[in-house]
Amino acid sequence: MVSATPMTAEINPPAAPSLTRQDVVPSRKKVTLPAWLEIAKPRLIPLLLATTLGGMALSEGWPLPMPRLACTLGGGALAAAAAGVLNCLWEQELDGRMVRTSGRALPSGRLSATTAFLVAVALTTAAATLLVGGVNCLAAGLSLLGLCSYVLLYTVVLKPRTTQNIVIGGVAGAIPPLVGAAAATGHVGLSGWWLFALVMVWTPAHFWALALLLKDDYRSVGIPMLPVVKGTLVTARAIQAYAVVTVLVSSLGLLALPSGGLLYSLLLIPFNARLLQMAWALRQQPDDVTAAKGLFRWSILYLFGLCLLLLLARLPLAASFGAQSAELLQQWTGPLALVTF
Repeated sequence: MVSATPMTAEINPPAAPSLTRQDVVPSRKKVTLPAWLEIAKPRLIPLLLATTLGGMALSEGWPLPMPRLACTLGGGALAAAAAGVLNCLWEQELDGRMVRTSGRALPSGRLSATTAFLVAVALTTAAATLLVGGVNCLAAGLSLLGLCSYVLLYTVVLKPRTTQNIVIGGVAGAIPPLVGAAAATGHVGLSGWWLFALVMVWTPAHFWALALLLKDDYRSVGIPMLPVVKGTLVTARAIQAYAVVTVLVSSLGLLALPSGGLLYSLLLIPFNARLLQMAWALRQQPDDVTAAKGLFRWSILYLFGLCLLLLLARLPLAASFGAQSAELLQQWTGPLALVTF
């Protein structure tokens, strides 16, 4: 349950707005999942696994042996699912009061809290067993840290109390790259921490774009998301600022990658250009739902694409591309240096 806070009274209107589910949920074809699977929030897991693979690709231990790779991804998926279930358990009363989430399995009564708790325990135990037995204790510990960060730090402490909830609480979503690095080498190097930092600065722009779409629903239950407390213009400016930081941090992948950094940097240019363009468009029209929805969707594709670039950069072809480019550069700069001298 989410306890009431002083800020709730400030942002909660005298009467809840008359909203329908279609008003607050981005339009898409609804897929009905079994109740036990729905509370695991499976739509969030693929992106977490993508950043786990990105953390692996940044390590000298890449590629991993297939059994260890499978255990890492399987354990990470189970841990993420357990975190989703515990989040739904804690917020079931809040979900029941929000238009967007009132139909979820727990508030609608399609699944009991006891069953959900047993599912969470089973998932957590399976994740720990798989990661300890098939990977290493560091990867297991980091996965459980991510679970606790999401449930305790973000859901329980930050979300109902501060507009910066996703900025600080984003640490939970940034831990999978560390898990990947730990699985590959048994430790976390600077490259793993670079991807951790990138996901951290990417998260606010991503989530606040969604919060712009759902601000009325958040306002109706007193959750102090940035658009609710500060308004759409301030939120759009903050999104643009974090988009710029994301672009700057993503460029450091040239140094973070053990090989293939040049190819990564070149292929990253259109991704970053599109992110900046969409963030700028949203700042110009902060109340434009279409712009917010487009940026939210692109931010997801952006992180998936960046992780794909990290994997492509570690292919032998990428290393060969880098060597040939360096040789051509040397051929061009050699005569130029003589002329300058």
